[in-house]
Amino acid sequence: MQGKVLVAFATRYGATAEIADRIGGVLRREGLEADVVPAGRVKGLAGYRAVVLGSAVYIGRWRKSAARLLKKHEDELAGMELWLFSSGPTGEGDPEKLTGGWSFPKKLKPVAERLRPHDTALFHGAIDSKKLNFLHRWMIGKVEAPAGDYRDWDRIESWAVQIAEELRGGQGQTAGK
Repeated sequence: MQGKVLVAFATRYGATAEIADRIGGVLRREGLEADVVPAGRVKGLAGYRAVVLGSAVYIGRWRKSAARLLKKHEDELAGMELWLFSSGPTGEGDPEKLTGGWSFPKKLKPVAERLRPHDTALFHGAIDSKKLNFLHRWMIGKVEAPAGDYRDWDRIESWAVQIAEELRGGQGQTAGK
């Protein structure tokens, strides 16, 4: 299979980096070449056939480096296989219900709609209160987000396996493209 998969991510405290690492590991286990790179370090997309891009979510927004990558490389991404994910809500239950129906940053929706990713996933996140700065502890308290690790690793791995199956299947630009 030609071309590698780029798994790019933006994180503040490391939980989203761990999700990206797990996705990259599953893709490699499934026989694909995958690089896991912080979004802010991505200079170009040459050599990649697909991109999985994700970000931690704060107040309904992606981290700047992930948003910048999506916008800056829109033309390149338009010709590639693309999957997007967000991580953030904590607590038990469906992540979209926990966010009041939020599934993707409003300001980035026009770009995502033009790119028509195969899938846009919202995963539970993790909050370690000991790692938070004062402002983030205050914000988390205001929205009453429970601390703890709520990431659903089975769901994340299953999502990554689906990506691998689509890429291995040579289905090209299927879902939505």
